[in-house]
Amino acid sequence: MAITVEAVYENGVLRPAGPLPLKEHEKVQLTVVPAAEAQAPPGPAPRGYGLIPWTGPLEDLDYLIEDEANDPLEGP
Repeated sequence: MAITVEAVYENGVLRPAGPLPLKEHEKVQLTVVPAAEAQAPPGPAPRGYGLIPWTGPLEDLDYLIEDEANDPLEGP
């Protein structure tokens, strides 16, 4: 069971913002990420990313991606 909790680092100790669903003296592993980094919004995904899975050769896909800027069907 993985959980994410907010904590404050004070006097060399991490203090959770609330109670944790753990047994007394239970060992855990921690990954510490400063809140400013954890809440950073992800960058924008490429337009249309993930809509249609590509099953053809990668060379054809590269050609289509490179030629997208000159697509006559696209508006300004």
